[in-house]
Amino acid sequence: MNVIWAGLALGALYSLVALGYNIVFVSSNVFNFAHAQLLMLGTFLAFFGSVTLHLPPALVFPLAGVIVAAVAVLEERFAIRTVRGTEAQLVTTLGFATLLDGLTQVIWGGEPLQVPFFGRSEVITLFGGQVFPVELVLIGVVIVLTVLFVVISRNSMLGIAMLAVSEDREAALMRGINVRALAIGAFAVSGAVAGLLGPIVGPKTFAVATLGTALALKGFVAMAIGGFGSAPGALIGGLVVGLIEATTSRYLGESFATLMVFVALLVVLLVKPAGLFGHARERMV
Repeated sequence: MNVIWAGLALGALYSLVALGYNIVFVSSNVFNFAHAQLLMLGTFLAFFGSVTLHLPPALVFPLAGVIVAAVAVLEERFAIRTVRGTEAQLVTTLGFATLLDGLTQVIWGGEPLQVPFFGRSEVITLFGGQVFPVELVLIGVVIVLTVLFVVISRNSMLGIAMLAVSEDREAALMRGINVRALAIGAFAVSGAVAGLLGPIVGPKTFAVATLGTALALKGFVAMAIGGFGSAPGALIGGLVVGLIEATTSRYLGESFATLMVFVALLVVLLVKPAGLFGHARERMV
C-alpha cells in the first residue's frame, strides 16, 4: 500500500498537468506546452506569499491564482495570438516555458525551496499504507477538478461552445461564438487553476526551477494515454503513469521507471491510438 499511495500521489501531479493541457486544448485546439511551468510558478508564488511575506493561506491562494492567471493571459497574447498554425504555436509555447524556467531561476535561484503545507504534516496510516495529508489532498483535488470539468463541458453552454471551437473553429465563428474571448478565458482559467494549486503542489514537490520540465513530459504522456480532450482520460492516464513509475522504482529500480512509462504508452497507442478515453473523429469527404 505504501507503493500504491506513492504512485497515486505522483500520478495526481501528472493528472493535474494533463487537465491543464485539456482545458486549453478543448477550448482553442492549442496544446500549451508551458502549462507545467505555470504550475511551477504557482509553487514559487506560494513560497513567496507564505514564507517571504508571511501571509495566511487565505491570501496565498488568491495571490498565486491571480498572478499566474495574468501570466497565462500574457502567454495567449504574445505566444499564441501573434502566430498562425499549430506547429508554430507549439514552438512559441515551448519558448514561453523556457522563458518561465529562466525567470524563476533568476528570481528564486536553483535550489529547492520548501513550501509549508497549510494542514497537518504527520504521516497517516490508511488502508495499511502510510501517506502524507498533502498527498491525500492532491488526490482529492484532482478528482474534484475532473468531475467539475466533465460537468461544465457536458451541461453548460460554455462547455458546448468550447467543444464546438475544438471541433471546427470556422464553423464556431459562423455560429456567433466569440472564439478569441473563449481562448483568452481558457488560458486565464488554466492559469488560475495552476496558481491555486501551487500551495498544494509545492509542499509535495518543493519549489524548484526544474519542476516544470519534470512534470511537462509525464503530463503529456498521461494525456496521450488517457486521450486528448478527455478529462477522465487525463485523470486515469496520470494515475496509471504514477503507479507504473512508483511500482517500477520499487521493484526494478528508478533507472527503469521512465522506460516502463513509455512502454505502457506505446502499448496503449498500439491497441487504441486515440487513447483509453479518446475518440477518433471521422468526417465525410
